[in-house]
Amino acid sequence: MSPPRNLSASCVVFGVVCSLTYLLAVWKNYALFTYHPAIGAFGWGAEKAREGGPAMYWYGWISTSGIVGLAAGLLAMLLPARLTDRLWTGLAWFAPLCAMGVFGYILRSYFLH
Repeated sequence: MSPPRNLSASCVVFGVVCSLTYLLAVWKNYALFTYHPAIGAFGWGAEKAREGGPAMYWYGWISTSGIVGLAAGLLAMLLPARLTDRLWTGLAWFAPLCAMGVFGYILRSYFLH
């Protein structure tokens, strides 16, 4: 059994969309849910900290970007091969590296105060 023809394109699209969605989710705080570790509770969306401790948004950001990336990757599998054959596989590395550079720029004031 061989993998589908568009599997490599789907992986590239997933990597690009997931990393860019994660960047947007962190920047604009689009968390699917919030975890409150002190009380062991979850809440939908980005909630403020509840009594007893801080709120953790990272799990919600990862879930948001993973779901959007998975949807984009699955949609890329439906595209015709003549479109996906032109897709540069280096984007799977280039987009996350660019996202890391943007994170470094955003966090510069945190580390340089």
